[in-house]
Amino acid sequence: MTPTFAEITAPRPDKASLAAQHAAIDARLDAGDRAGALALWDQARRDYDTWSALVHLRFAQDTKDAQAVAEREYADGLAPEAATHETALKRRLLADADRAGLEASAGAHAVALWETDVTAFDPAIAAESEEESRLSARYTALMASARVAVRGKEVNLAGLAPFAEDPDRALRQEAEAARWSFLAANGEELDSIYDGLVRLRTTMARKLGDATFTPLGYRRMRRLDYGPADVARYRDAVARHVTPLVARLLERRRARQGWDRLMYWDEALIDPTGNPKPEGDHDTLVLAAQEMFSRMHPRMAEFYAMMRQGGFLDLKNRPGKAGGGFCTSFPTVGVPFIFANFNGTHHDIGVFTHEMGHAYQAWESRHQPGIDYLWPTMEAAEIHSMGLEYLTHPHMGLLVGDDAAERYRRMHLESALMFLPYGVCVDHFQHEVYANPDASPAERHAIWQRLERHYMPWTDYGDLAYPAKGGRWQAKAHIYGSPFYYIDYTLALCVALQFWVWSRREPAAALDAYVALCGRGGSMPFQGLVASTGLTSPFAEGALEAVVRDAAEMLGT
Repeated sequence: MTPTFAEITAPRPDKASLAAQHAAIDARLDAGDRAGALALWDQARRDYDTWSALVHLRFAQDTKDAQAVAEREYADGLAPEAATHETALKRRLLADADRAGLEASAGAHAVALWETDVTAFDPAIAAESEEESRLSARYTALMASARVAVRGKEVNLAGLAPFAEDPDRALRQEAEAARWSFLAANGEELDSIYDGLVRLRTTMARKLGDATFTPLGYRRMRRLDYGPADVARYRDAVARHVTPLVARLLERRRARQGWDRLMYWDEALIDPTGNPKPEGDHDTLVLAAQEMFSRMHPRMAEFYAMMRQGGFLDLKNRPGKAGGGFCTSFPTVGVPFIFANFNGTHHDIGVFTHEMGHAYQAWESRHQPGIDYLWPTMEAAEIHSMGLEYLTHPHMGLLVGDDAAERYRRMHLESALMFLPYGVCVDHFQHEVYANPDASPAERHAIWQRLERHYMPWTDYGDLAYPAKGGRWQAKAHIYGSPFYYIDYTLALCVALQFWVWSRREPAAALDAYVALCGRGGSMPFQGLVASTGLTSPFAEGALEAVVRDAAEMLGT
């Protein structure tokens, strides 16, 4: 039977029920029944995560709904209690002298993850954790509240995307002016929210024995096989190999268009004849995707049909809906859910194929033995999402029309290269912010300005005063709600581009390898998953340079 989203429920936990659950698990361990305790704990975590996913999804679907807001606040308040019980249980399991037996029962990689997890939370930081969630929700609600007018049409921030790539240059500038006027009007609030988050996170880190938040941020991301020094080398590689290439691409675009200067509001218009758009509206695109997945792989076709029929897609933009896109899942039933904001541009295809990659991985790995293996760490998870963006390239005619398919592929590749310097700039900015937690808001804006000139020296904001003073970073939700979760996209892109190169040579083999990778879920750390697929870690010398060279050759640059 096909599951439906409407049928998914989960018991609403409270402090008493969480305590009772963990007391029952402890009782099993006291009795020497480790296997039984692990099974009971796994089910408890699935129930809790399903409930939490439903709560946060409903808030994102309507940030103005009072009941959804109240339930989100309740969940944020309960989360530290759940983390306290979970951390205590992990510590007890890790203290078992029979390490080999524990690894045999739970998996060696899961045990390694727990060893990291227990260093990332303590009841001493429960109050700060709760306040961190509240501040993150405040940012989400503030950005979702935006209503800006462009030539008489009122839209939210997601609704500005079509204007950003309109052939009318004056309209593009007007739309960007509307976007940044909203951020400027709320700049003091945005600075206040972020200042509170930085101070909270620094306090948590120091309570746990770290001088700054950065080591704790990496442990919260469960990064087991690389650290800040590896990431710094990767950022340097982007600056060396990608920034000059993007500068050449943008100069070629400027000359082709006959502009004397390429302005910030020109960057999104990649194709000189106009960026290809989906052929048809939301319903047309959703239906065309069924044929696309049918052509690609029978398991993908089956999965997508289940998602459509079960109501696991929420893709239409509407007032009050949180911006962006994401994939969540309900581990009690093993089914994912895709959330996005279609706006009639090529971004609809990008976000759809991206989130479908996450969703397909969640589905393929649903039978992994234990909740820790259902999802990989985030940089590995982004391989599945970005990988699918490229593996769907041969079928783009179904989504944008045959005449525009090749133009879409070139635009998508060029936009990926443009993203890399921005992505590492976001990461570098956060490293500097958390290394200097007492910096003022003005000093943080200056940090962004300096790094932006290093990674994206072409950026010219003209009369857009707010981003020109270093405020562009405030539009990036990850910086507020998911610290250090952004380099993940750039690392995964290096691997996804390897899939792209492979698929152009051996499409069937590349797709089979992708499906197999999805099925491995989170059973290995990032570099282990990359190696298991026969691909090269982004941290390996020359890995980024090689894929950038192939991309440049394809683009004729």
